[in-house]
Amino acid sequence: MSIEKKYELTEESKQVHILRFGMEYTHTLYRIRALRNFGNVKAGDLGGYVEKEDNLSHYGDCWVGDDALVYDNALMHGDALVSGCAEVYDDARVYGDALVSGNADVSGNAQVHGNAQVYGNALVYGGAHIYDNARVHGKAHVCCCGVVCGEAEVAGNALVLGDEKVCSGKHFGNNTKIDTNASTQRDAQQIGQ
Repeated sequence: MSIEKKYELTEESKQVHILRFGMEYTHTLYRIRALRNFGNVKAGDLGGYVEKEDNLSHYGDCWVGDDALVYDNALMHGDALVSGCAEVYDDARVYGDALVSGNADVSGNAQVHGNAQVYGNALVYGGAHIYDNARVHGKAHVCCCGVVCGEAEVAGNALVLGDEKVCSGKHFGNNTKIDTNASTQRDAQQIGQ
């Protein structure tokens, strides 16, 4: 049994140039158009850009909107939304009811899922993992194997890196830095105050 496609790639395209290890790689992305109604999307609506159909599942209500970009080996599924001018690429995954919007950038092996939101100018990369109802926004960075989960919020110029896990209802903002040098969760919390 074949799946009924929910979108098609249009002829409208743009090229994205990525510099990796001193070499430039070019990806050609195509604007998508909805073929049927689903979620808040109507047949004929134009979406954002994907490099290939493997980037955006035809199952669920997931969608790339506005001028957002999803490419390389990145994958969206479930009911996730990537919108605004956000970019999701490399081997990143966005799924569940997650939202990536604004000028946010999700890359590497990062995962954003559940009801998590990444927006503003936030960067989530490496093996970072954002889930539950967590919020990462402003100019915050979550990288390496950093985790933000529960009701946690990381904002402003905050930086979460290493193997640190920020969960529960904690809020970190301004110039907070949370890394593997914080010996306990309590130390990490004090850094943010």
